[in-house]
Amino acid sequence: MYVSMTDILQDAHKNNYAVMAVNSINMEMARAVISAAEEERSPIIVNIGMGQMKKHAHANVMVPMIKKLAEEAKVPVALNHDHGQDLDFIIKCIQDGFSSVMIDASSFPFEENVHRTSTIVKLAHPHNICVEAELGHVGQAADGDNSKADLYTDPEQAKKFVELTGVDALAVAVGTAHGSYPKGYVPKLDFERLALLKKTLDMPLVLHGGSGSGEENIRKAVACGINKINVCTDAFNVAQKAMVDRMAENPKADYLDLCMTAEAAMKEFVKNYIRVIGSNNRYVFGEAKIVGHE
Repeated sequence: MYVSMTDILQDAHKNNYAVMAVNSINMEMARAVISAAEEERSPIIVNIGMGQMKKHAHANVMVPMIKKLAEEAKVPVALNHDHGQDLDFIIKCIQDGFSSVMIDASSFPFEENVHRTSTIVKLAHPHNICVEAELGHVGQAADGDNSKADLYTDPEQAKKFVELTGVDALAVAVGTAHGSYPKGYVPKLDFERLALLKKTLDMPLVLHGGSGSGEENIRKAVACGINKINVCTDAFNVAQKAMVDRMAENPKADYLDLCMTAEAAMKEFVKNYIRVIGSNNRYVFGEAKIVGHE
């Protein structure tokens, strides 16, 4: 089922679980992610960023393919433009058939973030397209941004932001960052702030920088109100390791073999992650029915 991200996140918000949003830049990744969700009876979100589309995952190829895979799937699948910062590019994603878009104006002052986000909301909502925004700023792990409390999301400001923009989901900064953390480092999340954000906003909340945050942090973040977790770096690393290991095992392995190996590894990774965040067994096959929630 190809759906708006709103349909997925509202149920996750109501029933206290989270859904993976996995950046997928080719057929193997998209198929691994969606087939893993089917086997786990979980909703799923496929993410693609602007840079990824410009470099490799071109929208004219990826969108029809993902929509086809989603329409054939027996669980809800959304396609989300991740970290949209260019207005024209976001509009193009809406026109290309994305079911959800993220406007990331978090690096701008509050008023400009409100203005840019409101513009996208007005353009997207008439087409039943979900809009995610970010307040506070989830920076880069390499720069140590996860420990900069001045970048964290303020609950009262967030409440005003949501009221002014009408956004459907909010990405919050509570101690994670994008990319890879230093080896052996596990970020410290501000769970008290996260719980207050959930109580204040009473809406779907998003955690960016889910990669490398540690299973304990992820479980607790979900318990405190996170409903969507973006995963990119970890998925890429799983695919890379699988291919490297396969080459070590069989130096004559061809490209098809490597693609299949990477896809299988990513599928298992996604299945395991789904169980951690509690979105497994939420759907009856062939029906848009939540198990245990009439």
